[in-house]
Amino acid sequence: MFCCMRGYDHRETTASNGTSLFSFLTLAFSSPTPKNDNTGEDEEESSFVEPEPPVDTCKKWRNNAGFWLLGLCNNFAYVVMLSAAHDILSHQKAPSGNGTVPTPPSITPGNVSNTSRYDCNIISTGAVLLADILPTLLIKFSAPFYIHLLPYGLRVIICVLTALGSFLLVAFSAGPAQSFTGVVLASVSSGLGEITFLALTSYFDSAVVSAWSSGTGGAGLLGALSYLGLTQAGLSPQHTLLTMNVIPVIMLASYLLLAPSSQDPRWCWGALPPGPLHSPSSSHQPLLGSAAAHQNKPQSRNISLQEKGQVVKGLLKYLLPLAVVYFAEYFINQGLFELLYFREAPLTHPQQYRWYQMLYQAGVFISRSSASCVRIRHIWALAVLQCLNMVFLLVAVYFMFLPSIYFVFVLILYEGLLGGASYVNTFHCVSAESQPKHREFAMGVACVADTLGISLSGALAILVHNYFCRLS
Repeated sequence: MFCCMRGYDHRETTASNGTSLFSFLTLAFSSPTPKNDNTGEDEEESSFVEPEPPVDTCKKWRNNAGFWLLGLCNNFAYVVMLSAAHDILSHQKAPSGNGTVPTPPSITPGNVSNTSRYDCNIISTGAVLLADILPTLLIKFSAPFYIHLLPYGLRVIICVLTALGSFLLVAFSAGPAQSFTGVVLASVSSGLGEITFLALTSYFDSAVVSAWSSGTGGAGLLGALSYLGLTQAGLSPQHTLLTMNVIPVIMLASYLLLAPSSQDPRWCWGALPPGPLHSPSSSHQPLLGSAAAHQNKPQSRNISLQEKGQVVKGLLKYLLPLAVVYFAEYFINQGLFELLYFREAPLTHPQQYRWYQMLYQAGVFISRSSASCVRIRHIWALAVLQCLNMVFLLVAVYFMFLPSIYFVFVLILYEGLLGGASYVNTFHCVSAESQPKHREFAMGVACVADTLGISLSGALAILVHNYFCRLS
């Protein structure tokens, strides 16, 4: 899982001059650093390549483990809220209502209408998705204006406290308003954490990007599996959520586990001090293909507005397909999962929904952990396949022609594989094709694509849910 990644050929991102439509995203994602005073030195001195530092295997494994756990903990609350969406909306808090006892066919407690052919909650699970993603989208769009004012340590503390608050509010919820407030806090924790930790990867060996991606995939699998397993064992959703308060504590411990880098930004306010990595020899040379060469960190954070606009333009070939992939898969998850109910299956409706979520996350975990073995540069191909998957399942919901729930299980696992592959390969491509001084900014901007796709899918999922639930 933590295999060393092969080196990348870093190429400059080309883009036409002019004002970018995305210029509002192009304010600094990170703290500025003083300009290099030696930029005017002669070419002979600037062309000197410093010796590659020796690889500290123990430190490398420590950082890989730390970022894997950070990815796991950062997405855990977000995943659990989506897995619990059906329970949150149906207010199932007692063990007798946790879905372990089959519901008689004549009783459809969640059905919005007795005449509907679908077993629907009054509110779509897409509403939970919106509460779980819109705050993240707001944070990612507004972060360029203030994120550089907050040190990494303070950001992590905010993530930990909001994650704790989310589990507690939903567990002790007395009504929908309190439940949705808890879901919003989970979104704040996940959104701020993703921007923070992806930007932090630029200070470490590039292998931590794979570790982070694998950890986020692990969060999906372990979050959905733990919620499914504990409720299947007889725990109520309330007690299941309370047991998960240990996750934010692990997040803080994982952050402290990271080995200090040559320029450790974790507890610094303001600009980072200049160091050897700011020398011309490292800032003006392309990274070599060796793993040790990836110890070079972002050398300059004084990126002009025009440069940032050009970086965003160059990333669109990866970000637009990623947004499409996430739109399609979350439309399936929160718009169609609830409607894919097989009354003759041995599982109740809540159990079927939890199994769908778990299998999707299993596929995501497998593909996000495969970056060291399989690389995909054509993200658009994954977008096409995911859209075909979405259209097929939408038609299946309308005509109800699928013969068995197990066929749906296979399709959902496949859906997760496509989604996870698009995520990890997009960020690898962004990291590989960004200049060292642009990489931290580029990784932060790339976070917006998946969140935007998810937000649009949540809004559409509510409309589709309401339409199908009115059908008789």
